[in-house]
Amino acid sequence: MENLIHLWENTGLYQITPGQIIMIIIGMLLLYLAINKNFEPLLLVPIGFGGVLANIPGAGLADPGGILYLFYTIGIESGAFPLIIFMGVGAMTDFGPLLANPKTLFLGAAAQFGIFATLMGAVLLSTFGIFDFSLADAAAIGIIGGADGPTSIYVASKLAPDLLGAIAVASYSYMALVPLIQPPIMRALTTQSERTIKMVQQRHVSQREKIVFPLLLLLLVAFLLPDAAPLLGMFCFGNLMKECAVVDRLSNTTQNSLINTVTIFLGLAVGSKLSAESFLDFTTLGILLLGMVAFSIGTASGVLMAKLLNKFGGGINPLIGSAGVSAVPMAARVSNKLGLEADPHNFLLMHAMGPNVAGVIGSAVAAGIMINYVSGG
Repeated sequence: MENLIHLWENTGLYQITPGQIIMIIIGMLLLYLAINKNFEPLLLVPIGFGGVLANIPGAGLADPGGILYLFYTIGIESGAFPLIIFMGVGAMTDFGPLLANPKTLFLGAAAQFGIFATLMGAVLLSTFGIFDFSLADAAAIGIIGGADGPTSIYVASKLAPDLLGAIAVASYSYMALVPLIQPPIMRALTTQSERTIKMVQQRHVSQREKIVFPLLLLLLVAFLLPDAAPLLGMFCFGNLMKECAVVDRLSNTTQNSLINTVTIFLGLAVGSKLSAESFLDFTTLGILLLGMVAFSIGTASGVLMAKLLNKFGGGINPLIGSAGVSAVPMAARVSNKLGLEADPHNFLLMHAMGPNVAGVIGSAVAAGIMINYVSGG
């Protein structure tokens, strides 16, 4: 009888807590959104499954020595995974739409307003005693507004390592839920006639332009803002491998097997921070709320900037402004989807890729500014 009691006490059913039950349900919900609703399954499947694994009572997968803990320590705390992901994103990026229509750079820049607005909001909340965020914490939280998971993780690892888990979860959750979060904001800020604006065919961008641009971008930004060099350096290196057409094997590996492998481990590592003791915490929930505000402001700012440019004869469909957040290519797909809803012949995908790519550059620059300013202070 004593052996049976001992056996029962070592089961997960005996050890499970209400918090773990809640988090397992949340993990299952993320899997449902990925599998049934097709909400960025490449992100949500590993994150959701990692969340389920992290909350299995008694298994200790997310505790020191556990496999998820090792993934997190080796890849995320070190900052290695975000930089490798950025290299892969660069290898999959086409600067053509941005070079063909440089005005879209303003949309990417405007969408970064959410980062700085949330930084100020986090500082104000701390001033009023609601939260206890330092300036470095507030800067790391604000980066969530760029909807760029790798950048958020990189900045948090430099400025707020203690908040890294919560920031990683918030960033990747909002990246994956772009198709759910952005459309209501886009519809609220645009009219039916604005959503049907057709954009003109873009000019052809030569291969030489595409090769020179990442080199110029890196040198210009790196010399002015060295703290942005790691992120932009990997991004531009990946893009150069793609565009120079002499290292196709390296480019294909970076675009496919390398980034896919790292995404698996990164997703599981992020999911490990969905454990009940880490996630069901007032500070973590505050970060999630601030991250949502940041992302919403960034989306709205891009749309409003497009409307402003149209006042000066921009000829821009405001829907592509929301793609200024750097969730590549998810945000561009959402812009295209809403454009097709308004007019079945209105294809905005390639036009939206301009601000989308500009958003990646903008978030990396914003990250460099944050690291430089806070570290310098």
